[in-house]
Amino acid sequence: MNAQGANGWEQGGSGGFRAGPHPWSRYVALGDSFTEGLGDPEPRSPGGLRGWADRVAEELSIDHEDFAYANLAISGRLLHQILEEQVGPALDLRPDLISLNAGGNDLLFHRSDPDKLALELDAGVESLASTGATILLFTGPDWGATPVLGFTRGKVAIFNENLRVIAARHDALIADLWALRELTDPRMWDPDRLHFSPLGQHTIAIMVLGTLNVPHSLEPLAPKPLPERSWRQARAGDIVWAREHLFPWVVRRLTQRNADDGRQPKRPEPGPVFGAGMLPGTFLGSDPQNIVRPS
Repeated sequence: MNAQGANGWEQGGSGGFRAGPHPWSRYVALGDSFTEGLGDPEPRSPGGLRGWADRVAEELSIDHEDFAYANLAISGRLLHQILEEQVGPALDLRPDLISLNAGGNDLLFHRSDPDKLALELDAGVESLASTGATILLFTGPDWGATPVLGFTRGKVAIFNENLRVIAARHDALIADLWALRELTDPRMWDPDRLHFSPLGQHTIAIMVLGTLNVPHSLEPLAPKPLPERSWRQARAGDIVWAREHLFPWVVRRLTQRNADDGRQPKRPEPGPVFGAGMLPGTFLGSDPQNIVRPS
């Protein structure tokens, strides 16, 4: 249900709605592959990826000529790497809006202690919050229905509760992926089941904009129904997925020795969201593949 804010904004997506005033002029996104946009390829975007953060920045830039956006996220980074590599550069950019997602790789691939991770995260959030910027944190999604990864569900839940305490302590906002039940639909995920598809990224962007209380032009999209599969077909699909996606990804994560691997952020400097070859509104009416708008 749309709500009317005290300043007259209409909250929620609306196909013909244009973003109204908001208080931010410089947004910096920190994190790993989730924030980088893996699973949402777009050749016209920096780094060949779009993702939820780009989609949010696109909406925030509408009717804000001075709005600038940087994305420092790098795929595969652990929490301590994100804090060591990205917090300092982010502070140097003097943002007034910062998003931070970290800890997923630690929990999924290193079986890290969620309480110890939370202590590390708290220190990083404290540094970011000292700038006076609006801080946006993310809970982890519910992996319960995902084969193999489901064993992390308890640790992710504990980490999420710790994260809520951190957010309350530093007056940060929480974008709640765990509560976003649309993500239980397999079409929200890339075939690797580790990253979100264009539809998932779009859905997360809507949730983030709602968390920021920003009106936007994004509309919920409805995926086409999946064909029915037998139990045997489903299990065969799980085996193929584990062999082709999960195990290679785990091996890469576990054999990553240090952060000096040459990878760079796709948007290291704050700048206009829409470049010379990408005019405002370029993507606002485009749908990801294999989805249809609800009638």
